[in-house]
Amino acid sequence: MSIIQTFYDQLATQYDQLFQDWQATTKEQAMILDRLFTKYGFDKKAQILDCACGIGTQAIGLAALGYDVTGSDISDGELTEAKQRAKRNHVQIHFEHADFCALSDTFSEKFDIVIAMDNALPHMLTADALSAAVKSIVNQLKPGGIFVASIRDYDALLKDKPPYSPPYIHKTQQGQRVSFQTWTWKNDCYKLTQYIIEDENELQISKFECEYRATKRTELTDLLMAAGKWNGSSRRIRAFTIPS
Repeated sequence: MSIIQTFYDQLATQYDQLFQDWQATTKEQAMILDRLFTKYGFDKKAQILDCACGIGTQAIGLAALGYDVTGSDISDGELTEAKQRAKRNHVQIHFEHADFCALSDTFSEKFDIVIAMDNALPHMLTADALSAAVKSIVNQLKPGGIFVASIRDYDALLKDKPPYSPPYIHKTQQGQRVSFQTWTWKNDCYKLTQYIIEDENELQISKFECEYRATKRTELTDLLMAAGKWNGSSRRIRAFTIPS
């Protein structure tokens, strides 16, 4: 099992604690994506693949708006959590275990829209791995489809390579929850340690570790443009990166 799978399997049941209100976040992000899809000519008939769906943060909100959504992820722990949350939210989503570096191994169908949100692509620790992931994702698009991804603003972070992220402090009914990350850099890669501190009736501290590569916008944009050409003139690739 990879470090990515282990990270998300362990984090799955606590992932929503990274938000003040996860349920509200699903609605907010769905509205942002819906406006983007509408701007580029798509309606609720569009078939969407969320290829790094996690616990369903984007997939559930989009399904609630009426989109035909398929969710896939490499983490079985997060898929289990996503299925439970989809059921509680009364939405129909088809979920599959899939590695977004090899989507054709799982999916024979193509999609109008593919999304990979919440800084998923920077898990690729080399330029070659990122290139392979982009080709895999673009290959699942129908002609004229779009790919939407969100990543951190690594162009800014690489200037100083900060050792930690600012903490998020969320007030709860019985106290507060604090979450933050520490970053240990090695060139353009870094080891991330995610802490979640529950300070309510009794103190609880959770710790999760993973690795990322600081992916600049120009690198990702160039790969996406090249992937569009690689797919041939009959396939128009429109790709967007949104700060995460």
